[in-house]
Amino acid sequence: MLQIGILGASGRMGRNLIDAVTQDTQTRLHSAAVRAESHFLNADAGELAGIGNIGIPLQTQSSIVYPECDVLIDFTLPDALAANLELAIASQTGIVIGTTGLNDAQLALLDNAATQIPIVFAANYSVGVNLLIKLSQQTAKIMGDTADIEIIETHHRHKIDAPSGTALALGHGIADTLGRDLSTDAVYGREGHTGERPQQQIGFATVRGGDVVGDHTVLFAELGERIELTHKASSRMTFAKGAVRAAKWLANKPNGLYSMMDVLSLNDL
Repeated sequence: MLQIGILGASGRMGRNLIDAVTQDTQTRLHSAAVRAESHFLNADAGELAGIGNIGIPLQTQSSIVYPECDVLIDFTLPDALAANLELAIASQTGIVIGTTGLNDAQLALLDNAATQIPIVFAANYSVGVNLLIKLSQQTAKIMGDTADIEIIETHHRHKIDAPSGTALALGHGIADTLGRDLSTDAVYGREGHTGERPQQQIGFATVRGGDVVGDHTVLFAELGERIELTHKASSRMTFAKGAVRAAKWLANKPNGLYSMMDVLSLNDL
């Protein structure tokens, strides 16, 4: 039985992860960690997740014996990444990371840590979203040299980063397929007299409101026709179950930085 530890267990995703790990017949919840100042400290993880008492109290990271844990799952905040990676390296535990909004320095930390432990890092752990990325890349191969490409994403009012990590992953996947540089070809919203749209642009539109879990559409617009590829998430459990799937895949993998594309073997298509 794979022993999984959850970092950031009291957050929205953390609670879903507790549920997903306990539902899976091949995994067991080893531990659930929260900040030392959290008012959920010592509460039962199952009670917090709404699945009943499971006998695992929420603890601080420093009070948990991690060498007994097979894989960690981290859906916290960018500022916590360095400490979480240090913990995983110190205990030689593989880690699945779903934190978005990382800067270049934090991405470099991931690269360095991956020389010492196995890591899966993805902007989105939904199977459907990763298939959307692959389909977008395949469409770009055929239409990308002539079509106008726009990425539209919608999330709940509480999301703090924009565009979403998933939207950026879509953009990078398309840009890499077309040999473009997203840092120069992306445009994040338009206002005023912008002039005619350059064909090489990859546009992003961000919508925030209500309790939308996550909608993403990639638009390939030609003269006379268009293709719209859309994924809509209605529950965070789809992300949690994907992360658990990644954790099971990561167990016993050699050191390295992997993606959800590796987990799902989409790179082979």
